[in-house]
Amino acid sequence: MNVVPTDTMTAYSIGKGVKLDSAEELEATLRRIGATRYHSLHPFHRLLHGGKLNKGQVQAWALNRYFYQSTIPLKDAVVISRFRDRATRLEWRHRIEDHDGDIGSEGGIERWLKLTEGLGLDTAYVESTEGILPATRFAVEAYVHFCRDRTPLEAIASSLTELFAPNLHEERIAGMLQHYDFVNPDIMSYFSRRLQQAPRDAGFALDYVRKHATTQIERAAVCNALIFKTNVLWVQLDALYHAYVDGHIPPGAFVPKAS
Repeated sequence: MNVVPTDTMTAYSIGKGVKLDSAEELEATLRRIGATRYHSLHPFHRLLHGGKLNKGQVQAWALNRYFYQSTIPLKDAVVISRFRDRATRLEWRHRIEDHDGDIGSEGGIERWLKLTEGLGLDTAYVESTEGILPATRFAVEAYVHFCRDRTPLEAIASSLTELFAPNLHEERIAGMLQHYDFVNPDIMSYFSRRLQQAPRDAGFALDYVRKHATTQIERAAVCNALIFKTNVLWVQLDALYHAYVDGHIPPGAFVPKAS
């Protein structure tokens, strides 16, 4: 049962006059949120994909993003723990395997470490997460807490940013391979693999919220969950831009070597 707080419709602005009377209107609103709020629109991504960053700045992005990637299985384990329904747990479980891998099979975390190693970062340092930005840690931990503390419906809805990920991955693969001589297809394998995984995951989550969000309040909660997640992604790029483009690196954070 999804018991959504009655004030959740005003948690974020989903737009005046937005109708949430049906699953179709819910999906249309979710796609509109993605079109206007997904972090593909962030200036840092435009610099990254357009070849406008130096190697140290790309390293800083990969290092900080590792903390997010390595936390996804923890988040997904929290989501699984919210459900008594076995079928939902079984469906969600493969997400952990996708990132953690399994005996004899490589997962997304290993592929991300292949990226950071290929960029010249020490793997032990990356895994320690010592050099990540404070905002990265706060945002990622807030995402885990959201999935733990909000309703199961909202926990699943927060993953719906995957609806918009494949286009971003395609842009990233093409742009980084074109513009950076220190990037090759092998170290970009995380993104090529997600081109198959993300649509599958997003399809299940979208079907789930369409089916289980049956009131306006629940549909508003689903939209707010997606907005929350876009904020989690966006603020991480804000922090990267402030630190490594504007040059305000906080104490203790990774400092790229002078090129």
